[in-house]
Amino acid sequence: MNDAQKIQQWLDENRITEVECLIPDMTGLARGKIVPRHKYNPAEGLRLPEAVLSMTVTGDFPEQDFTSVADPDMRLIPDASTVRPVPWAKEPTAQIIHDCVNFDGTDADLAPRNVLKRILKLYEEQGLSAIVAPEMEFYLVQVEPDEDIPLKPPVGRTKRTEAGMQSFSIDAVNEYDNIFDEIYDWCEAQGLALDTLIHEMGTAQMEINLDHGDPLQLADQVFLFKRTVREVAIRNNMYATFMAKPMQGQPGSAMHIHQSVVDANGNNIFSNTDGSPSDAFLHFIGGLQTYLPAAMPFFAPYVNSYRRLSRFTSAPINLSWGFDNRTCGLRVPHSGPEARRVENRLAGVDVNPYLAIAASLACGYLGMQQRIQPSAPLTGSAYEQPHQLPRHLDDAIDMLLKCQPLAELFGDHFIQTYSAIKEAEYREYFDVISPWERRFLLLHV
Repeated sequence: MNDAQKIQQWLDENRITEVECLIPDMTGLARGKIVPRHKYNPAEGLRLPEAVLSMTVTGDFPEQDFTSVADPDMRLIPDASTVRPVPWAKEPTAQIIHDCVNFDGTDADLAPRNVLKRILKLYEEQGLSAIVAPEMEFYLVQVEPDEDIPLKPPVGRTKRTEAGMQSFSIDAVNEYDNIFDEIYDWCEAQGLALDTLIHEMGTAQMEINLDHGDPLQLADQVFLFKRTVREVAIRNNMYATFMAKPMQGQPGSAMHIHQSVVDANGNNIFSNTDGSPSDAFLHFIGGLQTYLPAAMPFFAPYVNSYRRLSRFTSAPINLSWGFDNRTCGLRVPHSGPEARRVENRLAGVDVNPYLAIAASLACGYLGMQQRIQPSAPLTGSAYEQPHQLPRHLDDAIDMLLKCQPLAELFGDHFIQTYSAIKEAEYREYFDVISPWERRFLLLHV
């Protein structure tokens, strides 16, 4: 049975009447088409304009065209492993993630899912497989349609807003039991493997972890998870936000990425046979330290992202690494040799998961290929160390454009397009005059 037949069988067994044909765009949002079941042919796929992959988060485009001036279509080919129900739909509805393919059969090089596949193929060619586990933080907030009004924590089951910061509080999580019960039920229906739920440092800030596994599958799950959580929150008269820094005076929200690499026999190459850290482990960290600054537009993709990356806010400001040291940008959690891994703490939860995972694995890959030695592990506080990361989005874009090794891995066309999208978003933001400027500069300068 081929993939198209498997999809048809699943649609028949679940009496599907409508199909949501999804692709993740450059932002990580779901684009695509909704098709009646009787008109959906998985063997043929669909068509979608190639320009969808060069859109900014506001729906605009860079000044320069990075797709053909003829505005052609590309083919959307369904991935049979991604067929899932839409739990909140009134009628039996399927959602299927599609791959973007050119009409000559080649992968569309601007598609984020294809970018991650490209990086994973580099590992495969070395007889290796990457393993990742994302941790996602997000806030629940009151519904507020007016963008000029600051966000506020929501009212829980006690009819009160949360008081102070309730890190790891069970009772604070139970304030929103209905929401989390629904999140777990809907994620289970979609085969999203949720692990731990905790209350994070911020007011009504939560963290949910996913089980470790194949990077492409985990990126798909993050993509669908964020969509699901937003939907659950709206149906409970709240917003769920994955902004990196949604509220003044509150911690930012991250997507920490745990990474390890195994050989063809499933052995963790970060550990020697005697259980000690291997050269590959050290070189992987060395690659992260060397190339993460240039890759920052993938980990901090918006102006808001850099508000999170400040000293003493539980977010990294440099590339120090250490054993079980959460102040470091690169943390090695306590574990046995078979589970030795590197936690990349740079990424905000506002990232495109396909691109953030691809970038982190690409930096580690370059380190192993070039045998880059890392700095000595840090035992003190990394918050007291100097800044080693770009402080603003425009600086980060400049660094990315100058990094030839990353351009070779991601493709120069992709790097140029992604950078132009980020530049367009930055220019649009720069045109906005903030309340702070009006308050303190209007009559004082």
